[in-house]
Amino acid sequence: MQINTVDILILGAGWTSTFLIPLCKDRNLTYAATTRDGRDGTIPFEFNPDPPRDELDEERERERYRRVLPDAKTVLITFPIKVRGASERLVRSLGRRGFGMYVRSFLQVADFDLFYYLFIYHQFGGAANAYSKKQGQRKGSGARGGEQAPPKPIASKWYDRHTPVTPGERADAESELLALSPEFNTTVLNLAGLWGGARSARNWVNRVAPTKEALRLKGSIHLIHGLDVSRAILAVHSEFSNARGQRWILSDGRVYDWWDLASAWGLPNSKSTTVGSGEAAGNLESTVVEEDENDDGERGPHARWVRELMEETGIRALPRNVELLGRAMDSREFWTTFGLSPVKARLE
Repeated sequence: MQINTVDILILGAGWTSTFLIPLCKDRNLTYAATTRDGRDGTIPFEFNPDPPRDELDEERERERYRRVLPDAKTVLITFPIKVRGASERLVRSLGRRGFGMYVRSFLQVADFDLFYYLFIYHQFGGAANAYSKKQGQRKGSGARGGEQAPPKPIASKWYDRHTPVTPGERADAESELLALSPEFNTTVLNLAGLWGGARSARNWVNRVAPTKEALRLKGSIHLIHGLDVSRAILAVHSEFSNARGQRWILSDGRVYDWWDLASAWGLPNSKSTTVGSGEAAGNLESTVVEEDENDDGERGPHARWVRELMEETGIRALPRNVELLGRAMDSREFWTTFGLSPVKARLE
């Protein structure tokens, strides 16, 4: 049976929904979710970012929204929108459904990136949209069939929510959404790297640092647990006036050091580890990390590499000073504005 009205509508239920749905249940918030194939009791729905051919095609699209999607106070979008005009068309199509008292929010998540995208849109009262650049390397930037090319060093710099965003497809979509304010009040959340549940940060070590030279150039990493992402979404949902028309950065308030993590974690398997396809590998072709007799059999070569790098660069202890790590994110304003603190404030 079609639900007429919900508090939260998740367009593209994926990883984030595994934290958000339980939190909605705990807080007695109603919800509905969509997937392309309608699995697990979700609503089958797929957004077409391409512009309609004519007015009749546009009206059919709006009618499909009215027929398939329940009305909602907040809508979360977990698929990327890159086509110019698509974000605005989606917002305006939903905004013309005639339910003026409701908020709509859009959450966007990009797989394998260390930063993900959250779009939240609020009709007649404010919206939040989150776009985040991923940190470090571009997706799939590793060298094919062998070692991953080391990333270029980045200048040490603090970033906060007022730092300009580098233009690009996603940045353009974000600006497009923000430009709808104040007609459709919008805001932006920049999410740090997502972890929790099936996403283990330990599995990233052999992807980002398959060689000592790759590890040499690794600096900072910023993270946020799925539970804290969900808490932030619901905070914006309930107090949208605090977020209206603004951009925010969301992390757990820490700047992690890749050397520190690689030294402590190493590889998930001993002796030699093959980085294959899938999430942990970041869609890179297989890379084998070999140990030698001086390595820790439980953690592989990374602890030795870090020890050698510390000697070579004069680092006396880990983690390194923030000034040596490159990009550093300041997310204090979000947590202060909404009166929250991360509950998953350290990696486990």
